[in-house]
Amino acid sequence: MRKASVLLLCGWILISCRGSRPEAKEERKAQPPDSTVVEMGLEAQKHVGLKVAPAAVARLTEYLHVTGTVQPIDSRISQVRSLARGRLLEVLAKVGDRVRDGQPLARLDNMEAGELLAQLETARAELQKLRVQHTTSVRQVERNRRLVEIGAVPRKDAELIEAEQQGLVAAIRGQESVMAGMAARLQRFGLSQNAPPQASATTVPSPFAGVVIKAPAAPGQVVDSAAELFSVADISQVWVQAEVYEKDLGRIHLGQMAFVSVDTYAGERFPAKVTYISDILDPQTRTAKVRCEASNQGFRLKLDMFAAVDVPTTFSRRAIAVPTGAIQQMEGRSVIFVRRSEEKFEARPVKVGKVVDGQTELVAGLREGEPIVVQGAFHLKSIVLSGKLGEEE
Repeated sequence: MRKASVLLLCGWILISCRGSRPEAKEERKAQPPDSTVVEMGLEAQKHVGLKVAPAAVARLTEYLHVTGTVQPIDSRISQVRSLARGRLLEVLAKVGDRVRDGQPLARLDNMEAGELLAQLETARAELQKLRVQHTTSVRQVERNRRLVEIGAVPRKDAELIEAEQQGLVAAIRGQESVMAGMAARLQRFGLSQNAPPQASATTVPSPFAGVVIKAPAAPGQVVDSAAELFSVADISQVWVQAEVYEKDLGRIHLGQMAFVSVDTYAGERFPAKVTYISDILDPQTRTAKVRCEASNQGFRLKLDMFAAVDVPTTFSRRAIAVPTGAIQQMEGRSVIFVRRSEEKFEARPVKVGKVVDGQTELVAGLREGEPIVVQGAFHLKSIVLSGKLGEEE
């Protein structure tokens, strides 16, 4: 009887132990590992290009990014015309040429200049004739004065001769004035008053240094002062004309600074200023034209280049900012990986603010100077998610 009781007690203990094993296993399974910490070996970090940097406070300035094209400034474009009617002998400039101030753009058989030179030659002969007559009249006046003194000639006749002499003086001055006017007109054509009558070829000069943007002139063409021969643009200052959507117009204002960049000079920005905001919207695109004026020393910005324009908006403040790629989304939350040791990283929830030019403002969850993963965070996120998937299975 006693032996049977001992056997019954041992069986009950055995059954109790066997029953407790699944429960203990369930308990261990119910206690999840620390899912906010992930490990990655140094070799693996090197392989995926993982980089760590301390969180820093930066000045975040939000920009309005628009695109546009480089254009000449209207007030710096000159339509070059001939000063007189004539026939083009030679065209010396073409579209795209850089020209100096006063550089000849074309040679012209100037019909008006030819006529002026002939008239000037006639005027010279007339002036010479008047001067000879004046010299003779001066002698006659002196002779008559002596004759009047001795009573050989009436005073009335002497005064008449003096009046004729004064008339000749006035005629000479008038002729000299006419000739001076002719000389001035010839000078505007680029000819000297001493040029021979047959020298009627003149040049059409550039009004200032710049670039030829139009050249419709052709040799042999008969033109007058109304015909446009060339257009020359001074592009030492240029416009960058952009299209800004209606919803963004309130974020910019006249006179504010802007920055222009083009693909040709990667990483370089040209300072500019907003000088014009259109009062009329394009009804199709709902955009308005905005012009920014930029200095173009060395003519580095080419006309019709595509350009990106960055205009600072009213948002600007100092805050902890991290590269946007460092922030990952896990279970509907924004997290960032903070390094605890060389191989351990903590997935820490953070509250994000503004995103400005690839930098994201962190409102809460991170302190300045903490080491964070700025490159390769996606790989750490993948390890965390694969671990959770394994647990669910």
